[in-house]
Amino acid sequence: MSSVVRVTLSGILAGLVAATLAACASAPAAAPDLTPPPRRPADAKTQLEYGNPPPPPPGRY
Repeated sequence: MSSVVRVTLSGILAGLVAATLAACASAPAAAPDLTPPPRRPADAKTQLEYGNPPPPPPGRY
C-alpha cells in the first residue's frame, strides 16, 4: 500500500476509536444538593431556660 493510503486508513481508524470512546463516556455526576438541613426543634431544657426559640432569621435577600 502507498503511504497516503496508510495515513488515511490510520486517520479513519483513530477517528472511529475516538468516536467509540466518546459514545461510551460516563454521564456527568449529579449536582450536589445545596439546600440547608431543617432546623432542629428546641429541646425541653432550652425551652425552660430561654422560653420559645426565636423566630428564624429573614431570608438572605
